Amino acid sequence: MVLSQTARFAGRMFDKAKGSEEPDAEKPLRHVAIIMDGNGRWASREGVTRLKGHQQGVEAARGAVEMAKELGLTHLTLYSFSTENWSRPDWEVQHLLNLLRQFFAKDLKKLADQGIRVKIIGDRDTLPDDIRGHVEEAEARTADNPGYTLQIAFNYGGRDELVRAVTKIASRAAAGQLDPADIDEAVLSNALDTGGAPDPDLIIRTSGEQRISNFLLWQAAYAEFVFLDCFWPDFTREEFLGAVEQYQARTRRFGARP
Repeated sequence: MVLSQTARFAGRMFDKAKGSEEPDAEKPLRHVAIIMDGNGRWASREGVTRLKGHQQGVEAARGAVEMAKELGLTHLTLYSFSTENWSRPDWEVQHLLNLLRQFFAKDLKKLADQGIRVKIIGDRDTLPDDIRGHVEEAEARTADNPGYTLQIAFNYGGRDELVRAVTKIASRAAAGQLDPADIDEAVLSNALDTGGAPDPDLIIRTSGEQRISNFLLWQAAYAEFVFLDCFWPDFTREEFLGAVEQYQARTRRFGARP
């Protein structure tokens, strides 16, 4: 994609974010979700450690957070640690946990000052106690912020989320709080970790892989997918804008005729 085209597109999207132009009714872009993949392969290519790859991935995530604000999104979801990632070597898992701790220590204040709401989605029960405390503090501290919502998927798996949601609904039904006949898509959606958030319009995956990897299985039913060849640490403003431009060029039918 030509850089001048990217710049013009960024300007149009930024104008929409400021309210000077009505968003496209057919393709409103509210929620972008990103599978941040390729830190390890980036590290191998660069001849550095996997730890360095993850650290560079954090820098790319910070850039995506800034771009979401510029583009006027209502939600940005970043897939940072899956339920399957516990199977990695302990030293790597501990490093990823420490990166989340560093996020709370270094980034939370800036996000709060910018008016961004922070939400952590995933299974919290198996997280270390100190991280669970940080999660609760971050969400409480930013709950009333007027800006967009940053959802960080940590210890997250789509199947695990669905099981937990169904268990929650079953418990309500068993307690007489919910008539099973009233269970519909809205009830299930609201029981998910993402309850209350719009489904993603666009899901981006880096590193050249073309699979969903247990990410937002229910929510991604009608999302548009863009698969990029770049590794996550190489994900730049231009890559983000290019993916959004691909989204804008598509026709979303939702099962109906255009």
